[in-house]
Amino acid sequence: DVQLVESGGGLVQPGGSLRLSCAASGFTFSSYWMYWVRQAPGKGLEWVSSINSGGGTTSYADSVKGRFTISRDNAKNTLYLQMNSLKPEDSAMYYCAARQGISATIFGRPFQSWYNYWGQGTQVTVSS
Repeated sequence: DVQLVESGGGLVQPGGSLRLSCAASGFTFSSYWMYWVRQAPGKGLEWVSSINSGGGTTSYADSVKGRFTISRDNAKNTLYLQMNSLKPEDSAMYYCAARQGISATIFGRPFQSWYNYWGQGTQVTVSS
């Protein structure tokens, strides 16, 4: 079975850092573009960041550019999101998602059906 399992979320003060992880299984991780997408309470999905299958191309939403870093370890089938200088507006459920390379794009989409695979999410709360 395909699984994307996020971890690393939690409560952090403004200005703090968190590192999210997404462990993938059941599909050829190295053939898929990977994405982070978030959803704040009462709001729609927001694409956060993308990384291509080899890890050499990344992209970020303007709201997180310069603060977040996406990376992947294909040997470990794991996706990461390093989040620094966190703000209260970063509070959301963070999901990792996958789309097969042949049909992927550098910018993600704010709807779940566009992705081939989707995780269960990890909650990030930024508050003092």
